[in-house]
Amino acid sequence: MTHAQALTIPAHIHGYPEIAFGGYLAGLLAAQSGADTVRVDFRRAVTVGTPILLSRPEHGHAAFTATDDTLLVEAAPTALTLDPRPAPSWAAAKSAVELSLSGDRTVTDCYGCGLACAPGLGLRLFPSELPGHEQMAAAWTPDAGLADESGELPPEVVWSALDCPGGRAAFAFSGMGSGAFTAALSATQLRPLYAGDDYISHAWVVGREGRKHTVGVTLSTADGDLCAVSEALWIEPRQG
Repeated sequence: MTHAQALTIPAHIHGYPEIAFGGYLAGLLAAQSGADTVRVDFRRAVTVGTPILLSRPEHGHAAFTATDDTLLVEAAPTALTLDPRPAPSWAAAKSAVELSLSGDRTVTDCYGCGLACAPGLGLRLFPSELPGHEQMAAAWTPDAGLADESGELPPEVVWSALDCPGGRAAFAFSGMGSGAFTAALSATQLRPLYAGDDYISHAWVVGREGRKHTVGVTLSTADGDLCAVSEALWIEPRQG
């Protein structure tokens, strides 16, 4: 077991106010785990701007804990059995973004889908419904500020892009209630993604069981070649 490494999630990388963005945390752990396909389980909320500890208890595993050793998030190897749906066309994905931006939407600074985020300080990924399909889609050209020195998007950015669209699909097509959160995110990245290149995000509902909603999300090239795929479990808070 390696010694724990202290880190702090920057204040702008949040979904709900003050809560660190789930996909970003998951991508950090996935990169540290060393596994090709990883499941990340969120045990407690992580607050931005608060020191947390990263540990790697064994190969394929990684975790975030609080400074009092409370387990916050953990990652382990997994296998994805999800059957990805074919990506929509680039033109359809662009139309979905136009629809998203033309409607009456709440302007937020969510790291994933917030319109108030400056380029490079958020993904600015704006999915909307595909007419005639129970799917969300978006055309996405990541800003250079999201990439490393080589222009490649790091895992925490790729996993972030696999988070918000699934939630939006569950809200739109599965009747998911407000306040829902990502409880688990499993994903694999099949090829590198680069700033300035065009990608298609799309998401759909896999199933629902009470307060639990399972969704699939993929990232593809503009030509439809699969780059990354994820399956996520979202859970509504208990009422009352």
